[in-house]
Amino acid sequence: MSTPARRRLMLLFRLQDDPPSGVSGAPTEDNILIWQAIIFGPQDSPFEDGTFKVILEFTEEYPNKPPNVKFLSKMFHPNVYSDGSICLDILQNRWSPTYDVAAILTSLQSLLDEPNPTSPANSVAAQLYQENRKEYNKRVQQVVEWSWMNFPDDEVPEHSETSRGSRRRSSSRDASSGQSTSQPGEFVPQI
Repeated sequence: MSTPARRRLMLLFRLQDDPPSGVSGAPTEDNILIWQAIIFGPQDSPFEDGTFKVILEFTEEYPNKPPNVKFLSKMFHPNVYSDGSICLDILQNRWSPTYDVAAILTSLQSLLDEPNPTSPANSVAAQLYQENRKEYNKRVQQVVEWSWMNFPDDEVPEHSETSRGSRRRSSSRDASSGQSTSQPGEFVPQI
């Protein structure tokens, strides 16, 4: 059944041939209402070089109601809850039916670089951002490194991840054997 929400999402998908820089997204194979997206950390920000997975879940009421948007990647940010939910005005009280997927994703990318610590979802991150930027940046760097190790190119679980071409990975090497000493999932950021 084709509803207005589904028709608009199909049109948006067709328009994704030229996505904005640093973001990409597409519907899952079997459900146009569920989109998987990738946001690359903005340049010259603590999130630079990070690769962050996002899921957007639309309802049949879209575009009149915003999608539910969550980071699937581990995140340490003043405006991101521990479950990945995002505190962003355009996804709540400032939603407009004119917003499309590209607008949502670019807003999320901007939020990474310019958090709003006065309306925190993560009070620890907000406090560090305001009072101890060095420690905040250190915690964010752990999340960036985590994103490299937990972004397999050859494994795409249904409804939760999107694959991307080669991306820098972090691993340590045993000096004597030259063998990698870290495995995906071993590194756990202290957030």
